[in-house]
Amino acid sequence: MTDVILAMFRANNATLAWGDRIVSPLGLTSARWQILGAIVQADRAQPVAWLARDLGANRQNVQRIVNDLEKDGLVSFEPNPHHKRAQLVVLTSKGQETYDAAIGLYGPRLEALAQDFAVEDLQATRRVLTALRTKLETSAAD
Repeated sequence: MTDVILAMFRANNATLAWGDRIVSPLGLTSARWQILGAIVQADRAQPVAWLARDLGANRQNVQRIVNDLEKDGLVSFEPNPHHKRAQLVVLTSKGQETYDAAIGLYGPRLEALAQDFAVEDLQATRRVLTALRTKLETSAAD
């Protein structure tokens, strides 16, 4: 299991660097892109704490990045009718355009990256990583 975790750490670092290279022409980092993606994928506008939960990330780190995205005009804050202090994070039109451009850059690179992997292997990898994440999240309460 130690070898698996070390390989996962290395793959994660390589993935983040790969993502940074893809979206750097757009003024993004992997972290910013990931948060834009979480906003796009959400069913409705969410506060930072919910975005952080969905990403499995630290709320303070997500807040810092969202603040940077807001300064760049990619997101805005709207009042939350359910909570006075936890504003909702909303993608701006510039944010949507930037996210769409990132996906446009990502698609061809993803196809090239996936080319030498069997679909069954990718599906098995996803199952194992999902199970590992679940175990880690439930054991964190212990």
